[in-house]
Amino acid sequence: MSGHSKWHSIKHKKGALDAKRGRIFTRIIREMTIAARLGGGDPDANPRLRTVIAKAKEANMPKDNIEKAIKKGTGELEGYHLEEIVYEGYGPSGVAIMIDALTDNKNRTTAEIRNILTKSGGNLGENGCVSWIFEKKGVITVNAEKYDEDTVMELALDTGADDVKSEDDVREITTSPEAFEDVSNSFREKGIEMLVNEVMRVPSTTIKLDAKSAERILHLMEKLEDVDDVQNVAANFDIPNEVMQTIVL
Repeated sequence: MSGHSKWHSIKHKKGALDAKRGRIFTRIIREMTIAARLGGGDPDANPRLRTVIAKAKEANMPKDNIEKAIKKGTGELEGYHLEEIVYEGYGPSGVAIMIDALTDNKNRTTAEIRNILTKSGGNLGENGCVSWIFEKKGVITVNAEKYDEDTVMELALDTGADDVKSEDDVREITTSPEAFEDVSNSFREKGIEMLVNEVMRVPSTTIKLDAKSAERILHLMEKLEDVDDVQNVAANFDIPNEVMQTIVL
């Protein structure tokens, strides 16, 4: 399992960092506001909004919060201007990094991200420097001990998934962005708990890391996701299982 989903699985095992720190609602609300602003407030006609609403419900977000976020996006309620920005750069060991952010102050966010990358032995790059390495895909992971491979594979492939892989204690399902909602809904309807359930940037190639480099990258990922404006972070690292077991997070 490469860095894109391994990092998300690590976060889940550590107790959902965003949720523990009270940030998950803020990030979902921002994402929902942008989705409504760009595609309208009707989830039936706005797939991006529909996906975010499902994420909000999974996080047990109150209905009032969801409605207010949508109305801010459509202009029915006074809101604040958010700008979508994608940052590209490198971390230690030459790992490629892409950062999706929503911000009301581009200069502040850029400075903060640049500072974190520099202090971690990386650097902020130009647009296009690493984006060619990544492709957007839907990624779903489930607990391998709870759900057998045949059940997961049949359900996933029948609803449009591209692939199912089993590694360690999880089964990873990948889909096209277009098929993600159908596959995700099929798992939700069957009552299958999804550890990871997102459209994310998946690397086509990865850099295998030793223990020291892996710890540096994971700490960098955590620092970047601690930034309030950061929505998602993707990186093209791979941590072998034997190395993962030695890492102290």
